[in-house]
Amino acid sequence: DASVWLTGQMPQMRCVMPAVAWKGFAKRDLPACGMFRECKGLDSRLQRLMALTPGAEPLPNRSTPMPSPADIKAFFDENGYYFARGVFNRTEIAEMEREVDRIVAQNVQLKEAHDKSWKGGAVEALNVGGTSFIHTHQVHFYSARWLQALQQASFLDVVEAIIGPNIVLHHTKLLQKPAEKGAPFPMHQDFSYFPTVHDSMIGGTIAVTRATDEMGCLRVYPGSHKLGRLPHSSGQEYSEFMEKNYPLDGATIIEAEAGDVLFFHYLTLHGSKPNRSNTVRKNVLVQLHAGNDRVEPGNGHVNSKLVLRGWSNVASSSYCESH
Repeated sequence: DASVWLTGQMPQMRCVMPAVAWKGFAKRDLPACGMFRECKGLDSRLQRLMALTPGAEPLPNRSTPMPSPADIKAFFDENGYYFARGVFNRTEIAEMEREVDRIVAQNVQLKEAHDKSWKGGAVEALNVGGTSFIHTHQVHFYSARWLQALQQASFLDVVEAIIGPNIVLHHTKLLQKPAEKGAPFPMHQDFSYFPTVHDSMIGGTIAVTRATDEMGCLRVYPGSHKLGRLPHSSGQEYSEFMEKNYPLDGATIIEAEAGDVLFFHYLTLHGSKPNRSNTVRKNVLVQLHAGNDRVEPGNGHVNSKLVLRGWSNVASSSYCESH
């Protein structure tokens, strides 16, 4: 049974792969970086574990057995992220993309599609000028289709494996990097924007379109969530510690296809380079926390407080009526 994880090193990439060995297929037959393509003779154990590998090809359909919740949880706890292939199928993600385009068009029409690129010392240190970025919060306020997507079992089953059966939606955010000039994001942690009492908050970034490195896909530092809450880690203020120890160039590149979802802890260091391709990169970030957790008092970030699965153990009349 596969229970050991091997790590292969490549430039700008850290690929984690399951160590598997069975009759007719030896460990030496696996690609060194764990990137599976068309290999013959793969049994069901490898099919289940392929989705744990950042470079794995998407499985044919959701009826193919996925990794167990225990495997997902173990990988996430160790690495601070989990990359799930094909969470939404082609038909579903096409419907979701049409709604994203409609949201952007509506904001353009209402003259609210402003450039939301980050400012500050950390951004200036990247020495990338002339870029822009569009975002709007709460896509599920615009679109019933997106609310349905957030409640879809293929999405929530992974979330449950990571944070447990009680799942609360904090907020969603549409992020769109224009072609050729999409803005970068320095390495940062998300906690300072919406800290929670028990630090159970995770993000799930849904790739609405393909996301390659040239398009400014996400990069992460595996295991960096174990550093805890770092000072000056918002990504907008300059941090010598971050620049020296966790540069953007040294992080693991997570390229995605439309329908894939990258789940990561809000303490995991992540960022992205500019979109220099000729294609718009579209994704929606979903922030969720456990039902026994809540945002720290006094935080003013938009907060849905919407239970997507299970129960909220902190809800009360005053909690539900407060903004």
